[in-house]
Amino acid sequence: MAIIPFKNPFLDLEKWFEEDWPEDLFDLKVGKPSLFKTPKMDIYEDKGNVIVESEIPGVNPENIDIEIKDNYLKVEAKKEEKKEEKDKGYYKKEISKGYYKRIVPLPVEVMADKAQAEYTNGVLKITIPKAKVEKEEKGTKIKIVSK
Repeated sequence: MAIIPFKNPFLDLEKWFEEDWPEDLFDLKVGKPSLFKTPKMDIYEDKGNVIVESEIPGVNPENIDIEIKDNYLKVEAKKEEKKEEKDKGYYKKEISKGYYKRIVPLPVEVMADKAQAEYTNGVLKITIPKAKVEKEEKGTKIKIVSK
């Protein structure tokens, strides 16, 4: 009697959930790069500023747009496609044009007009000063009079 090895049918599904989600759920074809990408972001606080770091590799800084509106940060970027050169003899061409977009709520009120950004080695770093929060007034006790 031959022994048939048992394979967990949910193993592939579990691995899929542990890995990063695909950028474009409608384009899951193998070997076909997605045109729309969601950049990963780290958001933290340092010395009275909100710092946002985002991976946007291969993009010219002139093609990155940053906007803060209603305490939401929007980052958009366009990556130009490298032209395929016929004399290179490509076996595979995966580097292509792309479009990055991400909108995130900021954790605290910020001064958007004083924000600064720098782009180094494919990482966009945005520094946004936190807005000064005015101290809340102490509540006033109101005495109840019974009649």
